[in-house]
Amino acid sequence: MASSLFILALLLTVAATNAATITVVNKCSYTKPPASLAEYTLGTGSNADFYDISLVDGFNVPMSFGPVGGSCRAVSCAADINAKCPSELKVDGGCMSACGKFGTAQYCCPPPSTPSTCGPTNYSRFFKGLCPDAYSYAYDDKTSTFTCASGTNYQLTFCP
Repeated sequence: MASSLFILALLLTVAATNAATITVVNKCSYTKPPASLAEYTLGTGSNADFYDISLVDGFNVPMSFGPVGGSCRAVSCAADINAKCPSELKVDGGCMSACGKFGTAQYCCPPPSTPSTCGPTNYSRFFKGLCPDAYSYAYDDKTSTFTCASGTNYQLTFCP
C-alpha cells in the first residue's frame, strides 16, 4: 500500500544530490488516482534545490513538503479538496484536474502554448483557492516554485 501511494502521489525528478535526504511519511489510508504530486530537483554546489506541490494532475491526498530545519519555507496543501470537489471532477479516490477529466487544450496547455495564451481557468482557481502554495495549472510558476540551498534535507508528509 505504501509503495502504491508513493507511485501515485509522487513525481520525483532527481537531477543530482549533494548529501541531501528526503524523508517520506505516509499517514494516509487510501491510495487511488488522481494524484497529488510532490516534485523536486536537487541541485549541487551553488545550484539551488527546487521543490513544489502540484495539483495539475488532480488531488488525492493532502500533503506538506519542505526542508527539515533551516530558513527555507515548507509548502502545504492540507485542505480536504475531495470534500469540496466540483461534481464534474469527482472520481473514486479524489478530484480530477480539468485537463485529466476533459483533455482539452484550454485546460491542458499543450505546446506551443505559453503563459500568455494559456492562463488559469475556473477549475485551476478552485484548486489554487484551497491550496495557494500548489501548482494549479501548467504556468503557475510564480507562486508555486520554491527553492532552498543544495544539500538541504526534506520531509514529505501525507495527510499532515
